[in-house]
Amino acid sequence: MFTTMNLGELKAGQGKVDVLVRVKSKAEPRQFEKYGKPLRVCNTVVSDDSGEMSMTLWNEDIDKINVGDSVKITNGYVSEFNGAKQLSAGKFGKLEVVNGDGNATAGSASPKVAKKVEPKKVVKEETEEVEEVEF
Repeated sequence: MFTTMNLGELKAGQGKVDVLVRVKSKAEPRQFEKYGKPLRVCNTVVSDDSGEMSMTLWNEDIDKINVGDSVKITNGYVSEFNGAKQLSAGKFGKLEVVNGDGNATAGSASPKVAKKVEPKKVVKEETEEVEEVEF
């Protein structure tokens, strides 16, 4: 069951956030590289009846969201940057575009599905040892 929280009651560092918000504005996406992998990030401003907050979109989520959309975040989190709270679906959350009654519309974001991944070799920076880790 989806019980929504209000933006006004969210606190920095809070996880397991479930909200229904409307997108008020969307900045141009930025691209950068981290650990040799290209990434995209985009800032938006979202609101509900209790206030507004910055929301960060990552990679494929950027193209799913437009100004005026109602967006349902399940298992999101709130961080803080330069003293301002920021909402994000994050790695473990789900972001969906919904219509007015809270049901997903055609073309909405697909839920993130866990998949089996082969163990990867990770280099520990301190010792340069290689260790197999499952993600």
